[in-house]
Amino acid sequence: MVDTLALGVVLGLSAGLAPGPLLAFVISQTLRYGTKEGLKVALVPLITDLPIILVTLLLLSKLTDFKAALGFISFLGGAFILYLSYESIMTQPLQPAFAHAEPGSLKKGAIINALNPHPYLFWFSVGTPTMFKAQQESSLGALVFVTSFYLFLVGSKVLLALAVGKSRSLLGGRTYVWAMRVLGVLLFVFALLLFRDGLRLLGIMG
Repeated sequence: MVDTLALGVVLGLSAGLAPGPLLAFVISQTLRYGTKEGLKVALVPLITDLPIILVTLLLLSKLTDFKAALGFISFLGGAFILYLSYESIMTQPLQPAFAHAEPGSLKKGAIINALNPHPYLFWFSVGTPTMFKAQQESSLGALVFVTSFYLFLVGSKVLLALAVGKSRSLLGGRTYVWAMRVLGVLLFVFALLLFRDGLRLLGIMG
């Protein structure tokens, strides 16, 4: 349960703070229209991700050789997290110079996130297999993972919108860069753990 909680926290923070289209839109709306509009964008994953989770759960539950499939998916998830780790470690200070956004924060944010491939890759390769594994270990395992993941994913974007609303220089400072690099190292460790799980599920490692 502790491992599941820790994984949810680290992945949530990484996804919430990693540079990407939704983060850019959070900053854009906050700078142009104020903190309230940035907060609306920060809540978008709570709306757009549910259908993705349901579809991946349905697809994976229909697999006949479930254990072997999860083994291969664990390798895919490990590779994806390695990529996220590299992105986090190589993070540079963001430049909050977005000036041409228009109102309609929630709707536009939902479109941006729905067309972003990262949520689909994450839930198919990492999120859903982790939920299955956590549920096998504890009746509340899947709930703990999803709750911790979205609490820190959405929470980090909310805090970022509040911070940008008060200080535009935050994203260009070294604190943000080093926080992302620490998260990158933690993601690298979790990638190794996923590779280990893949070997175990395929019967290669005891």
